[in-house]
Amino acid sequence: MDSEEMIRQIMGEVMANLNQDNVSFAKKPAADQASTASASQAPASTRVDKSSYPLGEKVPERITSASGRALSDFSFDKVKSGELTAKDFRIAPETLEMQAQVAESAGRDALARNLRRAAELINVPDEEVLDVYNALRPYRSTKAELYEIADGLEKNYGCTINAAFIREAADVYEKRGRLKAD
Repeated sequence: MDSEEMIRQIMGEVMANLNQDNVSFAKKPAADQASTASASQAPASTRVDKSSYPLGEKVPERITSASGRALSDFSFDKVKSGELTAKDFRIAPETLEMQAQVAESAGRDALARNLRRAAELINVPDEEVLDVYNALRPYRSTKAELYEIADGLEKNYGCTINAAFIREAADVYEKRGRLKAD
């Protein structure tokens, strides 16, 4: 199922289960939000931290989709009218980087690394991402094939973090005997 078809299916389910006249994408404030929210605003620099979380509430003006749409551009009416397409719902790499900064400031370094890898993959076509995923499964690829995939991601899309990750996986697979026989 492609991304656009999946979004259409999800929106169909949402519309079928909700009173269409009362749908809102605005987050309702939690009862205890005032007591747990940080009094400080986002830093003046471009970096954010856990005090900026959730980004959609604390720094919504900085959130855009990969297609360049601002968070404020998203509404149910625009979805219904078709003005917003599946491509508009893809997250921007910059937004994932902000999420990574929040994760780091909260001591969640592994999550931050995963978010940065995801940010690099935004511009890689879905089919190619799935091909990489399948190639990384044990016994599916040779070391040379994995290195070739890493080189291609780095050269064609600037995915240096993912390329290093794939090369590391190839080396580990070699040590553990998980590569496809040549």
